[in-house]
Amino acid sequence: MKKITDLKGTFTLHNGVEMPYLGLGTYQSENNQEVVDAVSYALQLGYRHIDTASVYGNEQGVGKGIVESGVKRDDVFVVSKVWNADQGYDSTLMAFDASLERLGLDYLDLYLIHWPVNGKYKETWRALEELYAEKRIRAIGVSNFMKHHLEDLLRSAKVVPMVNQMEFHPYVVQQDLIDYCHSNGIQYEAWSPFMQGKVFNLDICQELSKKYDKSIAQVILRWNLQKGIVTIPKSVRKDRIKSNAAIFDFEISTEDVRYLDSLDRGERIGPDPDDFDF
Repeated sequence: MKKITDLKGTFTLHNGVEMPYLGLGTYQSENNQEVVDAVSYALQLGYRHIDTASVYGNEQGVGKGIVESGVKRDDVFVVSKVWNADQGYDSTLMAFDASLERLGLDYLDLYLIHWPVNGKYKETWRALEELYAEKRIRAIGVSNFMKHHLEDLLRSAKVVPMVNQMEFHPYVVQQDLIDYCHSNGIQYEAWSPFMQGKVFNLDICQELSKKYDKSIAQVILRWNLQKGIVTIPKSVRKDRIKSNAAIFDFEISTEDVRYLDSLDRGERIGPDPDDFDF
C-alpha cells in the first residue's frame, strides 16, 4: 500500500497515471458562483482532484473554478461521467465532446460510465476505449458497477477499467467487490463517504472522533485512504473543504479500520446498481 502523505498524494492507476487520492466532489453543487468558488478554493488550498458529471449540470462552473484558481490545468485531475440517457457508442462520443466544451478543456483525466445501463454499457465502453486510444482521456473507468457488471464488461473489453467509483461508507463496504477490483487492477473510489450526513450520528464514529481528537468526517476520510480507496467528499463550504483535507497528521489503528469495516450492512443511501430506473 502506498503511503498516505499529503493532499497532493496519489494512487497509481494500472496504466501508470497518478490519481490524487483525495478530491472535491461537486454533486448537488449549483452551477453558479457556489461551485466556482468551491473548486477555486479547493485548488488554491492544495486539492488536485475535482469530480463532476454531466448530470450534475455544473461542468461549466467547475471549468470556471479551475481557471479562477490559477492552478495549471495539467496539475489538476479532472473527472466527469457519461449519463445514462447518453449511453451507446455514438451518443457517448457526442456526450464526451459536450462535457469537454462545457468544462472548457481539451482533455479529461478520467471519464466514467455513470451507471451500468443494461444493453448499453458495453457499447459505451467501446466509445471510452476509442477516446482513450485517441489520448483525449488519460484514464477510463466505471461507476456503480457490481462484480457481475465488471465480469460481463471484461469479457469483451480491450482495456480494463482503471477505476470503479462506488457508494462506500461504514454501512456499505462491499469488501468482496473491493477485493475483486484490487485483484483486477481496478482502483476503488468512494462516493457519499459520509452517508449524506448520516455517518455523523453513528455512536462508533463519535467515539472514534474523541479517541483520535479529529472530526468524524476526518476519521471517515482517513479510513477511506488507509483502505487504499480514493475519496471525494462534497462540500461548498470553505471551512469543511479545509477541514476535510486535514487528515495527514494521524493514522487509524488496524483494529479500528477493521471495526469500521465490520459495520457493513448493505444499507444504501443511493440507488441499488442492480435496480435503478433513470
